[in-house]
Amino acid sequence: MLDLKALHENTRIDHKSHPFQLFQNRCSDMKAEECILYLHWHEHFELIIMRKGSALFHIDSKPYVVRAGEVIIIPGGTLHVGYALDEGDVHYDSVVVNRALFHDFTHDPVHEQYVAPYLEGRVRFPVKPAEENTACTGYYSLLNEAVEEMALQPPAYQLVVKSKLHALFTLLARTFMPQQLPDKTVGSYFPNRERFKQLIAQIEADPTGKMSVTEAASHVGLNAYHFCKMFKKLTGRTFVEYVNGCRMSEAEQLLQGSSLTITEIAARVGCDNANYFTKLYKQYKGMTPSQGRGRKEG
Repeated sequence: MLDLKALHENTRIDHKSHPFQLFQNRCSDMKAEECILYLHWHEHFELIIMRKGSALFHIDSKPYVVRAGEVIIIPGGTLHVGYALDEGDVHYDSVVVNRALFHDFTHDPVHEQYVAPYLEGRVRFPVKPAEENTACTGYYSLLNEAVEEMALQPPAYQLVVKSKLHALFTLLARTFMPQQLPDKTVGSYFPNRERFKQLIAQIEADPTGKMSVTEAASHVGLNAYHFCKMFKKLTGRTFVEYVNGCRMSEAEQLLQGSSLTITEIAARVGCDNANYFTKLYKQYKGMTPSQGRGRKEG
């Protein structure tokens, strides 16, 4: 089951002295185009390794198809969202890393020259490094070894993870730095990103709220026409489709984790008409609410 708020801006980091975290996401029996990662952002880097299935991620409004075995790097501060490409299981590991992990390298001039510009956001790694340079595929063993350490947590795993991730970032920097200007400042891919972040936070805080397109557009300082175009580019969904998807995932959690009736759940997620709720749930989840409740017992 998806947790709508699991990777929100205040991403969980268990150990502040070693700020990294592994999230092993296992999404079962997904429909094509069903959301596997809700629109969110955080200040940390995020590295996603696709383990099974395939997905479409929108990162600051740019789409990326990711298939089993591929790796993407999501820069800190960017809005990102993911959808299953096909029916079936979608498994991926997500490693979240804060640049503070490498604080003790800040007096190292080589680190400052090569790695720091990426950690500080002055330049960015390609989202799909191996697509830009096939040599990067050979670096991913470092990431997989770090994931194994985080999953098993043997003694001193924090030091091993830190060294593996720093080596990965260093190799990537060595590969791409010659093509980029170290003093180049990276701008956002689209305007009003901070206002969109505030809007998403409001939707996540209350996915059942009745916010109109006009109200949402006003929230980010755009007219309804330009807002709809921008929101679709950012998420791959219309505003109404995205909000309904959030509501149906909230309903899924209530169906599997509460004793509320289907009519009560429909009202909880902002659907006054139970028949309309059933139609929406089947559209987004591929089954009726009754079947969704039965999955808990099956």
